[in-house]
Amino acid sequence: MFSLSKILDQQGLEVVPLALDPMSALLAKNAGFEALYVGGGALGYLKGFTEANLMLNDFISVAHDIRTACSLPLILDGAAGWGDPMHMRRTIPAAEAAGYAAIELEDQLQPKRAHHHAGLEHVISSDLMEAKLCEASNMRKSADFKIIGRTNTLHSQGLDEAVRRLTAYHAAGADLLMVPFATADELRFLGERLPAKLAIFARPGIGGIEKMDITIDEMAGLGVKLLIDPLTPLLAMHNALADSYVAIKNHTRTPNVGMGGDPVEIKPLNDLIGLETLLKIERDTVEDG
Repeated sequence: MFSLSKILDQQGLEVVPLALDPMSALLAKNAGFEALYVGGGALGYLKGFTEANLMLNDFISVAHDIRTACSLPLILDGAAGWGDPMHMRRTIPAAEAAGYAAIELEDQLQPKRAHHHAGLEHVISSDLMEAKLCEASNMRKSADFKIIGRTNTLHSQGLDEAVRRLTAYHAAGADLLMVPFATADELRFLGERLPAKLAIFARPGIGGIEKMDITIDEMAGLGVKLLIDPLTPLLAMHNALADSYVAIKNHTRTPNVGMGGDPVEIKPLNDLIGLETLLKIERDTVEDG
């Protein structure tokens, strides 16, 4: 059984890719990943809006779908937690009951604004964020449900303020700490000063690690436990679907589809969902051979 607690206890770091539905979750599991990230930014795009337009129940529904088909632990991008400290009394039990293994909470204004996507952060006070994390910690039923405290103050208020806030967030109940950063030197600064392990964003699927000028081993040595790719699979899906619809409209072959014929190309889908197992159950119970 996959466990986020076991992942965090092991040596090194774990790369955690985005997954928003059972098919992507199963494909990620088949590729060898041990945990998945349900990202708000990506889910907002998928639904035709932004993360700021989403509600808690949108993410509960995603968890139910994925957990029905895939056993990998899920990390919820909980944004600003859908409220103030009082609201954590529903957010945390709902996320835990849906089967999430962790929730990421950030120190932004609730409700969120779309300007977050344009780089404009509306950061709440450290005291209010600490109170939210404390209430979140108090509301979880199991210590295996992890709370990730995130600050978005790095580029607006500097490294020292980010360290101060994250240290306070850890004291308030955050098990892991997260801060979006731009350079390897920033990560080194944070890793050498923070009191808890880190979860960070990167996009190794499109060369993110190479561009950061830092190795996986060095990241692990700085206390990074989770390296989250929140967008690459969505970009790949978007590009593939866009090319497919253009090809269908122009009566041309869709890239990467059509080379083997329908039976050959549908077989991986049937294998992914375990179709033969389902057929066997029917043959044994309701079909005549």
